[in-house]
Amino acid sequence: MNNQTAITAPLITSTPVIVGILMAILGLVFYTSGLQNRYIKGFYAIFPPLLLCYFIPGILNSLQVFDGINSPLTAIGSRYFLPACLILFVISLDLKEMWAMRKRAGLMFITGTIGIIIGGPLAVWLTAMVAPQVVAGAGPDEVWRGLGTLAGSWIGGGANQVALREILQPSPTLFSSIIAIDVFLAYLWMAFLLYGANKVKAFDRFFKADGSDVNALIARMDAKTATHARMPETKDLIIMLALAFAGTGLATYIAEPIGAFIGRNYPNLEQFSLSSPFFWIILIATIFGVILSFTPARKLEYAGASKMGAVLLYMLIVTIGMQMDITAVFTNPGLFVVGIIWISFHALLLLLVGKIAKVPFFYYAVGSMANIGGVASASVASAAFHPALISVGVILAVFGYAIGTYAGWLTAVLMQLVSPI
Repeated sequence: MNNQTAITAPLITSTPVIVGILMAILGLVFYTSGLQNRYIKGFYAIFPPLLLCYFIPGILNSLQVFDGINSPLTAIGSRYFLPACLILFVISLDLKEMWAMRKRAGLMFITGTIGIIIGGPLAVWLTAMVAPQVVAGAGPDEVWRGLGTLAGSWIGGGANQVALREILQPSPTLFSSIIAIDVFLAYLWMAFLLYGANKVKAFDRFFKADGSDVNALIARMDAKTATHARMPETKDLIIMLALAFAGTGLATYIAEPIGAFIGRNYPNLEQFSLSSPFFWIILIATIFGVILSFTPARKLEYAGASKMGAVLLYMLIVTIGMQMDITAVFTNPGLFVVGIIWISFHALLLLLVGKIAKVPFFYYAVGSMANIGGVASASVASAAFHPALISVGVILAVFGYAIGTYAGWLTAVLMQLVSPI
């Protein structure tokens, strides 16, 4: 028995040491990803930083360097970093600009969101007809729970995915498989859209689209960025963190009694996760961020509020990655087929609407990436067309962050209804 314990005991148990390892991983990944060496750039073209931030801690956990599942860092990440980063992402939400872009960018973004909400249950239903064991499961291994977190990622981003992970409670093994599907398919799709950015005139001819409004948008965004962007001061950074964590504290203070009340008085609502305090924490934190977007606090975006949010998000991601068992990727390869059907429906619905509405390919690409991938991917896709368009991708992606958790939860409920019993 003692020998067995010695074999399975983690090598490192000190939390401060583990924090140091995780932060060193983040530093190494982001430092090397910015190098101009062609071999390193080729490596990151295949293995993006986001994937490594999940999988390097997962490898260390699988090798029992530390025990990620039982680490206190996992609760700190989900309860502190997640609501805080959502507030910082949503604080820059510009509903006026969203309304101005409603006819094209907004149309394609909403179409992409609908494609995810409908495509997920459709993919589960079609797969269940042919291979029900792929989308079955019991308890925490019910596949719809894991796919629900994927819906959060594909409508909002990583923060929404982690929020739904806490709400839906898929097993670590299932969640590890979902992460692999998410990263592989999302980046493969982004690669196609980036290729399309180099062939934009050909795609616009296919859509029979007039791109003059995109050129006008480039000029408008160039002027707005040049007018307001500034270097952050210490005061700015302190205020960002103060709002983010004060909002997190307020959301927690309100959410816990709400969840307890529903659990006591309406136990039937537990199947919809409405008795989960974490569901209400995310809801209230997001609402708090939206309210701040109507105040002078929204100007913090010009000093880098979303960048601070991204820092907290990546700190969260490594705490999630440290719970992964990388061998779980091979436990249910059939889920990749589900993901392919799902993202294909999203792409085809965008193609149909874009063709009918004669929408420029830029709106097709950014509308899709604002859903699948969030701020980072939408920014990359927008920059491929013109650097001045990055803010358009950010605005749409921020809106995705605002609705991603709830739309993803709805998708999960619909997938639960069509999943084999």
